[in-house]
Amino acid sequence: MSEFSNVTVVKAANIYFDGKVTSRTIKFTDGSRRTLGIMLPGEYEFGTDAAELMEILSGELQVLLPGNDQWQDVKAGESFEVPANSKFQLKISVLADYCCSYLK
Repeated sequence: MSEFSNVTVVKAANIYFDGKVTSRTIKFTDGSRRTLGIMLPGEYEFGTDAAELMEILSGELQVLLPGNDQWQDVKAGESFEVPANSKFQLKISVLADYCCSYLK
């Protein structure tokens, strides 16, 4: 899906790591939400409340998922899931454009 229809966009940006990671929240009529964002090169650790599906729209990165000891390469057109109430690490080598869906 290359676009979303009939959504509400939260104007205030989500800003992390001194502006190196930013996103905007998109709310859907069914109550679900997603964020669309950009990650600049760097290394980051995130925590989750809900399970997440991270789709990489452009760029590439490495992810270390909970319970794994091997970094996984992820490039544009690929995705990965993160369980609820966990932490994961990212190594961003080139600017990455992403869509994060919060799973129920």
